[in-house]
Amino acid sequence: MRRFARHACIDWSGAATPRQPGIAVAVTQGASQLALLRPDGGWTRQRILGWLETMAEQQTDILIGLDLSPALPFVDCDGYFPGWNESPADAPALWHLVDAITAGDPHLAATSFVTHPEARRHFRHGVERGDLFTGSMGRLRACEHGQAAMGLRPASCFNLVGAAQVGKSSLTGMRVLHRLRGRIPVWPFDPLPESGPCIVEIYTSLAARQAGVTGNKIKVLDPARLSAMLATLGFAAKLPERLDDHNSDALLTAAWLSQAATAAANWAPPDMTPLIARTEGWTFGVV
Repeated sequence: MRRFARHACIDWSGAATPRQPGIAVAVTQGASQLALLRPDGGWTRQRILGWLETMAEQQTDILIGLDLSPALPFVDCDGYFPGWNESPADAPALWHLVDAITAGDPHLAATSFVTHPEARRHFRHGVERGDLFTGSMGRLRACEHGQAAMGLRPASCFNLVGAAQVGKSSLTGMRVLHRLRGRIPVWPFDPLPESGPCIVEIYTSLAARQAGVTGNKIKVLDPARLSAMLATLGFAAKLPERLDDHNSDALLTAAWLSQAATAAANWAPPDMTPLIARTEGWTFGVV
């Protein structure tokens, strides 16, 4: 099992706007320090793509946790979009399809995909429910059933309704993953590389639970409490004057990832079959 020199968390956003204030990036620096990366003007998806491209060019020894679903449910219906002849066979092909359909969407948004005549049939949009949208809340990936078994509340990427919806953010993330294809491996779609950067899917709520957050409120917005929790994970960080849930999630998850990445079980979840690894992927830490 490989050990990484640095660990990062990217708290993502699917907002169809020029800037995405919901994006936050935290990176470990050395064995015990954490830092928030905050470029002038804030993060955008394009800036995140550029930062990741730099990690690839420099072959940085870093494990990057990306807070989104890198694929849609597949194994439950033997396909992402049953009944659509363009339904892809695996995750990289899905990323290609999403990016091709949304090529005209600015800011790496994914509006054109969820409104595509065939794709929209599988999504729940506001009061509109696609004729192929199934169940009360939509289909889930195998690892999302695993999240539920751990006491978490996963949301279907096919449900585009409500504050907890993750579909648009995941689709925008797939555009980024497509553009990084061949430059940064994405586990488990790709094997763990012997050197250089690697991306894994993370779930900040899972990290918070495993880092010791209890109760129904899993966002840590009190600076003293967050500093204490980071200390239990072996890290210290200079916190921003205004601590929001995005920065807090990024810091706590980056610290958690540095420990979780050393657990062999997280790299070999027993319920992750080769088919799941190729089509749906897996949330790091769900075992």
